[in-house]
Amino acid sequence: MDLSIIGYVAGTLTTASFIPQSIKIWREKSAKDVSLLMYIVISTGIFLWFLYGLLLMDYPLILANGISFIISASILIGKIKYK
Repeated sequence: MDLSIIGYVAGTLTTASFIPQSIKIWREKSAKDVSLLMYIVISTGIFLWFLYGLLLMDYPLILANGISFIISASILIGKIKYK
C-alpha cells in the first residue's frame, strides 16, 4: 500500500478546512471575529511545513501546505484589509 495516500487525504482535509473562512471574509468584507495573531502564527507554520516538504521532496507535504499557505495568507490579508 502506498502510504502517501494518507498524506494526500490528510492534506486535502486540512487544506479544505480553511476555505469556508476565506470565502466568508471576502464575501462579507469583514474579518472582525478572526484572530490576527492566530493567522500570523498558522500561516508561518504552514509556510515552514511547505519548506520542509520541499527539502524532503515530499509531494503530499508540498502540495497540501503550498495550497494551505495561499488560502491562509488570503485570510490574513482579508483580516488586515477588513479589520
